[in-house]
Amino acid sequence: MNEIALLIAATLASGTPVALAGLGLLLNEKAGVLNLGAEGMMLVAAVAGFAVAFHTGSDWVAMGAGALAGMAMALAFGWLVIWLGTNQYATGLALSLIGGGLSAFVGLGYVGKKLSERTVFDIPGLADLPFVGPAFFRQHPMTYIAIVATLAIAWFLYRSRGGLVLRAIGESPESAHFLGYRVRLIRLAAVLAGGALCGVAGAFLSVVYAPLWVEGLVAGRGWIALALTTFATWRPWRVLLGAYLFGGVTMVQFFLQGEGVEIASQLLSMLPYLATIVVLALISRNPAWIRINMPASLGRPFHPGS
Repeated sequence: MNEIALLIAATLASGTPVALAGLGLLLNEKAGVLNLGAEGMMLVAAVAGFAVAFHTGSDWVAMGAGALAGMAMALAFGWLVIWLGTNQYATGLALSLIGGGLSAFVGLGYVGKKLSERTVFDIPGLADLPFVGPAFFRQHPMTYIAIVATLAIAWFLYRSRGGLVLRAIGESPESAHFLGYRVRLIRLAAVLAGGALCGVAGAFLSVVYAPLWVEGLVAGRGWIALALTTFATWRPWRVLLGAYLFGGVTMVQFFLQGEGVEIASQLLSMLPYLATIVVLALISRNPAWIRINMPASLGRPFHPGS
């Protein structure tokens, strides 16, 4: 039972950065902007967060640095695609490539460095409960913040006027513009919020989850987060569920290795990504369902007065 509790705890920790990034990309896409640059944003934020944590010893300052780094990358992306009208797909891919190279260059001096002693977090009174304590109540606060963020974003999108406007822009920016809404500024705000969440996700990986810096630390999680928005059919709680599914499959490979299961390590490492592909393939069998839930203007540029 103790091993299962530890597996659940590891699943929550592993799924947290994917959930945060997925929620950020969800906000982008609800506004009609498709950002393929999550991997690059997370990498730059990861090295920024690690550097700040290394010099300050503070997880929270590091998370803030990661958020700012993600927002800076998102600002560049937003300026290009929203104001200059560049292709969203090409610009997002360029952002990922630039982020990968930039993070590797900036992080050269931090490879092999170690952070100060990590704080052990637990919830007093609950962390000592049998099974549920080690499974759910000994997590870093960011794990719980990701859950709260999911609830907050769901409320914002479906229970607030601002969320209604954001979704309207994602469906028909021309109509929203006709009604007097500043479509480009609202889209930029969504892109910046998404960049901040991707940045926090990257910093969480290098400061809390690893905690270390190596080139390519994100290891495809930005692409998984991007796939999650389709898997979730653009619903926040499904993004969270999908992130934990990815986290669980990731941890199962280590559990199997620890149990001495004789399976090639390369195959076990493929499991999380293979599971994501299988799920997306199953969902894609019903394209009409995806079209119904997908924001109608996703990936489409908007030019006022055109």
